[in-house]
Amino acid sequence: MFIDRARIMIKAGDGGNGMSSFRREKFVPRGGPSGGDGGRGANIVFVVDDNTNTLIDFRYKRKFVGANGDNGGTKNCYGQVAEDLRIKVPAGTLIKDEATGEVLADLTEKGQEVILAYGGRGGRGNAKFANSVNRTPTFAELGEPGGDKTLLLELKLLADVGLVGYPSVGKSSIISMVSAAKPDIAAYHFTTLTPVLGVVSLGEGHSFVMADIPGLIEGAHEGVGLGHDFLRHVERTKIILHVIDVSGMEGRDPIEDYHRINKELRLYNERLAKRPQIIAANKMDIPEAKENYEKLKAFAEKEGIEIFPVSAATNEGLKEMVERVSKVLDEYVEEPEAVDEVKVYEAKSDDEVTIGRNAVGAIIVKGKSLEKLVAMTNFENDEALKRFQYIWRVKGIEDKLKAYGVKEGDTIYIGEMQFDYKE
Repeated sequence: MFIDRARIMIKAGDGGNGMSSFRREKFVPRGGPSGGDGGRGANIVFVVDDNTNTLIDFRYKRKFVGANGDNGGTKNCYGQVAEDLRIKVPAGTLIKDEATGEVLADLTEKGQEVILAYGGRGGRGNAKFANSVNRTPTFAELGEPGGDKTLLLELKLLADVGLVGYPSVGKSSIISMVSAAKPDIAAYHFTTLTPVLGVVSLGEGHSFVMADIPGLIEGAHEGVGLGHDFLRHVERTKIILHVIDVSGMEGRDPIEDYHRINKELRLYNERLAKRPQIIAANKMDIPEAKENYEKLKAFAEKEGIEIFPVSAATNEGLKEMVERVSKVLDEYVEEPEAVDEVKVYEAKSDDEVTIGRNAVGAIIVKGKSLEKLVAMTNFENDEALKRFQYIWRVKGIEDKLKAYGVKEGDTIYIGEMQFDYKE
């Protein structure tokens, strides 16, 4: 089954907790703190796998959670770092953040990989908090939570040549004749409902990948007839092989068909209309095709477009056509990427704190470093609580809350922590 879109949730591993312990050895008086740090949690890594060509695995598994780092140990022993969770995707996978719509990665090459959620760092053991003022700290940090995201995955096929045209013009028949691909072929529209890839071999060292894109119809650029699902697979092709039924069996005009399909390509993506195009005038084995072909040929020559009379049923003209396609590919020069409008992002300090209210009137305090501090503080330990209160005052959170208008008894949320405000 061919699956080319998926929605998944990823959660990197949490860091291991730091250890609070003291050396207790014979002949070592006042051994001091010896708690080790926790290990880092697993990153979530996406990697291109050459043996994967669909997103079907994500149909059955939609949540990926990395392992947590091990907790720190006594005698300054560090917790073990968790092994990264590597998720395999096919080449041509586009990954977006569902919340923002931002493209996070475009994975097109074998072995390419990207980290999309970082594991939390391990909490520090109490040995790290010893200083000249407090030589025997009893508290240690909890591990930092790993990052999480909801992602949208889109697969855009990587093919050299894309077959486009109306339904039932013979695209599937052509790819089945020139490659080892075996698409469904039948005498009704939309027999092909998913793209099909085939490798066209012209001898040692000469081959290219052809994609049979399911039939397009008017309005495809707006999503009519699953248009968006089909059109995105044409975006990465280098050459468009435009298959036209010149038999006129369905009462359509071949030249009008050419214009309508190109209009859909142009409206979906202006760059598609500029791709090198070759016309495959198919079904030449039918007697009525010859007259239509002469008209289409005259039109193509006037427009400067190469045209080949072919018949997928008899194999006529296919060899000459694929040889010419191969030569055009050899001469192909990659189009320069279109430069989108430059977006300027202002870097925000991790210490920046914002205060607001939710729908029920509770106060929400947000700040990256503050939320991280909350998540890594063990509030059941008196020393850890005092350290948090000290940092709270140093960051001026108390003054900001008063300026915002906090009142005695107001409910305040910071990350996962909830408490009632008291002077």
